[in-house]
Amino acid sequence: MSIDVIRVPELSNGDHLTLDEFLRIWKISPDIKRAELINGVVYMPSPLWKPHAKKGRHVSGWLSVYEAATPGCEGGSNASALIGDDCTQPDEYLAILPEFGGTSWGNKMLEGSPELLVEITHSTASVDLHEKLDSYEQARVQEYIVVLIKTREVRWHRLVRNKYQRLGCDTDGVFRSRVFPGLWLDSIALFADDIAKVLATLQLGIASDEHQKFVADLAKRKK
Repeated sequence: MSIDVIRVPELSNGDHLTLDEFLRIWKISPDIKRAELINGVVYMPSPLWKPHAKKGRHVSGWLSVYEAATPGCEGGSNASALIGDDCTQPDEYLAILPEFGGTSWGNKMLEGSPELLVEITHSTASVDLHEKLDSYEQARVQEYIVVLIKTREVRWHRLVRNKYQRLGCDTDGVFRSRVFPGLWLDSIALFADDIAKVLATLQLGIASDEHQKFVADLAKRKK
């Protein structure tokens, strides 16, 4: 007597799938921890190496301090995100809550267009600086930061007339967000692992008049 074996579909790097096909397979495959669909192509990220994890923790802490000082915002790490026609898993996000006028939402998954996305890049620079950049640009993500570990570089992209432009830093290596006033990043201190200085610079941004005005404006927007 023959026994029919039901084969569970698998996700493989390089598969070409629709968003519905990708989500269907993912939902019945609980063993898959990291998988992304970008422009119809499946990407299975490599193991999370220590340099990536360490820098990711630093960036997450930096964003968490800003979030705590800015009512109406929320952030998160490694959230599965439905952005446009893609399903990605950005390392970090910072968004304005929908009731404060933000353009993203969701309970189980991050959906819509969060205002700021961050990718920490150790071995995935080619994807983060091309496929993901194009995807986030099309979805009108206002700011997109790529932290390049190997070259010790921050690339901060800002959406201008629906196209990304590189945002420069000042002579001290400090980047200043245009979407989140007061979100200042000391890139030199970040790559020196001087987290105390990263947070001290951020506190200067939080104490600035522009941040205080932003907090007041968010409070007025609340529905």
